Amino acid sequence: MRPETPENQRSLRYGYTTGACATAVALAAAYRLLADLELDRVEITLPRGQRPVFRLEYCRWTAMGAEAATIKDAGDDPDVTHGALIFARVALSEPPGVRFHAGPGVGTVTQPGLPIPPGEPAINPTPRRMISEHLMRLATEWGYRGGFEVTLGIQNGAELALQTLNPRLGIVGGLSILGTTGIVRPFSCAAYVASIQQAIEVARANGLTHIVACTGAASEQAMRSCYPLPDMALIEMGDFAGAVLKHLRRAPVPRLTLAGGFGKVSKLAAGHLDLHSRSSSVDLALLAVEAAALGADTALQKAMRTANTSQQALMLAHAAGLPLGDRICVMARDQARAILPSTVAVEVWATDREGRLVGHADFA
Repeated sequence: MRPETPENQRSLRYGYTTGACATAVALAAAYRLLADLELDRVEITLPRGQRPVFRLEYCRWTAMGAEAATIKDAGDDPDVTHGALIFARVALSEPPGVRFHAGPGVGTVTQPGLPIPPGEPAINPTPRRMISEHLMRLATEWGYRGGFEVTLGIQNGAELALQTLNPRLGIVGGLSILGTTGIVRPFSCAAYVASIQQAIEVARANGLTHIVACTGAASEQAMRSCYPLPDMALIEMGDFAGAVLKHLRRAPVPRLTLAGGFGKVSKLAAGHLDLHSRSSSVDLALLAVEAAALGADTALQKAMRTANTSQQALMLAHAAGLPLGDRICVMARDQARAILPSTVAVEVWATDREGRLVGHADFA
């Protein structure tokens, strides 16, 4: 959790994953079917033993069975699904067991490399297990020997999915039902790291040998002009360079391109793997030292140390004819090389704020 500031004196709240919410509403709908209980709240057990209570928006009969819904509370985590209505439609079936279906706003997997095979609804293994365990426990309690058809949905999920990596992962039509613990930890960014790892696995499973990891839209657009790669090869890593490098250490590909704004690349060059401003800062003194190694005089070094931004420091160096952008990219590549296995060739590109290329270290 991030340090508290004078503007934020309270502790940050944890929230619940889409998988935990889906478990709660599926259980509530099953209660309506087996016990005819119109619950306004329901308690579930999370994988680590916590027993949260979820408030329900509705729990009612339908023509095919019953349905229930809750509003997802992600706590103080910046989650795209925070405040979304998550619902489950449950029907009884003669064959025992639990079968899952994608309702409105929940995507379908179309590419290999994800935990769920192509053709299946994008409901990850842990939420499937949680829902199945809760429903079968309820069935035993009420002496029911049949099975359940569970359809999960997220209101406006198809639109929300456009703000995620799902389209690139080959998940079409909506969001994923995710979570391994049921808990969303504020600012842990675990979901984002997981999406990076999944994106790499999808690229590997589809036989791609070159992955391009970019910090943002400007660097991604620059890389599109350099390489005619499919969208699946482009990984939006944001500030999480470490997540890319550490996953590729375990699951390598032959070629990796890292691309980002010069300031973020300079942080990687300094050894930082989390490039967010709350975790690392641009080291203007380092930039001045590296410029000195390229021939910068004392006046230029002083101007760089007192520059307002890394981009200004870079402009000063380039105006003096010093290839500081290339040098910083080489340093960043060396940091990546220290983490990656020798089988991965890596290059680094740096861009300015407009996405123009200002530095490069070739594959090594």
